[in-house]
Amino acid sequence: MAVCFLLFLTAVGACLVTGRPLLYAIFFGLVLFFAMGLKRGYCAKALWAMAWRKGKKALIVVQILICIGMLTAMWRSCGTIAFFSYYGVRAVTPSFFILIAFLLTTVLSLLLGSSFGVIGTAGIILMALARSGGVSVAVTAGAILSGSYFGDRCSPASSCLALISAVTGTEMRRNLQLTQRTVLVPLALTTAVYALLSYMHPIARVDGEILGALAGRFSLHWVVVVPALIMLVLPLCKVEIKLTMVLSIVSAAVITVALQGMGAGEMLRTLVLGYDPADPLLARVLHGGGLFSMASSMGMIFITSLYSGILEGANLLEPVRHHVDSLADRIGLYLTTALVSVASVFIFCNQSVMVFMDEQLLRQTYRRKDNSPTDLAIDIANTGVVLAELVPWSISLTIPLAMLGAGLSAAPYAVLHYVLPLCYYFTRPHFHEQISRKERLA
Repeated sequence: MAVCFLLFLTAVGACLVTGRPLLYAIFFGLVLFFAMGLKRGYCAKALWAMAWRKGKKALIVVQILICIGMLTAMWRSCGTIAFFSYYGVRAVTPSFFILIAFLLTTVLSLLLGSSFGVIGTAGIILMALARSGGVSVAVTAGAILSGSYFGDRCSPASSCLALISAVTGTEMRRNLQLTQRTVLVPLALTTAVYALLSYMHPIARVDGEILGALAGRFSLHWVVVVPALIMLVLPLCKVEIKLTMVLSIVSAAVITVALQGMGAGEMLRTLVLGYDPADPLLARVLHGGGLFSMASSMGMIFITSLYSGILEGANLLEPVRHHVDSLADRIGLYLTTALVSVASVFIFCNQSVMVFMDEQLLRQTYRRKDNSPTDLAIDIANTGVVLAELVPWSISLTIPLAMLGAGLSAAPYAVLHYVLPLCYYFTRPHFHEQISRKERLA
């Protein structure tokens, strides 16, 4: 057991050091844990049955990732992201740049549900403005990180929340309502902090080159906001998440062809391969998206689900679970969830693996302490999902910092990632009572 985990961690470290996709290490882990199951006396057929039980749950998330890939491409090509970036940046005044950076990325992440998508578009634009205007790179990057990851736990299009819901067997719409309610106080406090930091770090000037390129390439008519409105309004009307995303994709595709002048064939190509504008300046901030852009994420989540099924079915994590159970008796469920989440990210460097590990290690403990699966889902969303971005070697932090051209000095300024878990620690009893009451009535 220890040797397999050591080999797996070595593979993860090798991928991080050499820059190779972490998917290689994840697949290697599947082979290792399958071999471990065989050594424990399980036949290959039984091990595959264990793996597939979890794999079926992951397919729900894979479907959402497919939609996200096409959604991010169409929002780029139809002008939705350009619209919010253009008018968001135009709203910048010297004393409010950091605050605008946080609020703009927060709104986009709520609409798009993709932290990397927001960082790779509006985030890059804002960082370019910060450098040209003499604003602290670390503070700006921290504000962008806080805003960009807001949607990971609050957006209808969030693949992370979809994964948590699928793994814990809870309803995503209900989890979405609870995560949005639990973020209100932390959001207000974080906004106040960034307002203060904006005053302390004003921007000297706003470079209009990127704004000119956006206005020159896109027709920024109000109709380009329709795909975003669909994502905001339809979930409130209890429309199923995947259907909402499909309708947003279709509306954006129509706008891309009818308003932005892209041919139907090129639009279909963009759906699959991503948006690739001819202008080098726009390509630097808008290139990307598409079905293929989600291939690595889909592979990692599916393979992770397979080996987590083997770990659970073959009881390979039972010794660890006993230690976790004892820890919960000493310090409580919420702090235990936070520690298990951070430990999982420290070891596996991956948010998806963390969700599976949390569910396997904590499910029985929550049940023993009369906490519902919804309690577990919300606790994971309010601990691991936001704390994962603070682990220095986590891909949730290293990739965004590389995209933004910032260093680890930005992490202390990702205020929401600290404030949210802390606020929920003090307010959890109130929300726990509400969740438990609804569980009893369900």
